[in-house]
Amino acid sequence: MASEQLYNLLKIGLTEGEARTYIALIELGNSTAGPIVKKSGIAYSNIYDVLNRLIEKGIVSFIIKDKTRHYQAVSPSNLLLYIEKKEKELSGQKEALKKAIPELKKLQEITSKEEAEVFIGEKGLRTCYEKMFENKKPEDEHLFFYIHEESYGKKADLFYFSIKDILKKNSIRGISNEYGRKSNWNRSATYAKIRYANFPIPGNMEVCGDNLLLTSWTGQAMGVLIHSKELTDDFRRYFESVWKIAKK
Repeated sequence: MASEQLYNLLKIGLTEGEARTYIALIELGNSTAGPIVKKSGIAYSNIYDVLNRLIEKGIVSFIIKDKTRHYQAVSPSNLLLYIEKKEKELSGQKEALKKAIPELKKLQEITSKEEAEVFIGEKGLRTCYEKMFENKKPEDEHLFFYIHEESYGKKADLFYFSIKDILKKNSIRGISNEYGRKSNWNRSATYAKIRYANFPIPGNMEVCGDNLLLTSWTGQAMGVLIHSKELTDDFRRYFESVWKIAKK
């Protein structure tokens, strides 16, 4: 069975079983189930389900001779009709979703509650930041504590440079440890106001709106995003008390 033909049919949305069955029918012409099973390699117990799906898609037909179904692949040009039908269905689904999204967002706001999500790796962490700022109001300030350490400092700096497009849209204040003065990102982030503490700070934590983000840079990067008004309010009160005594 030609792998290129199979690959092309998979690309238009057929399952492997459907693609193998269709190609087998193209090669066999009019056929009962037995030869299709042998040609396609599909198990006899599954072949009727596969054939019925292809019939529903409009790319296989059948006739009954002597009480037995004889199947036939319709013209390959009918595959274009199948794709056009899928496009119309997707277009309708897209329009329905556009109408539903505003109501779903309202429902989400009404039923908003405390929740936590975990994001792994630097790609996951970027998604985490995008989500943290997703529903940011103009008056929301981005506040953070950041402990810069030699073991992960270079990796963290590179990551924060990579999400500059996200961060610089916000009003940012942060407090870092004294070693944080060596951070390339801290030194170059002119869009952020940063102070330094020569005493212990709680960890890599930040807030925006009702979102609290806890970040770990040891080993694989990881972020835990918590949606909680109570926790973010507590964080802000503590941050402001430290901000007053931290150094520029």
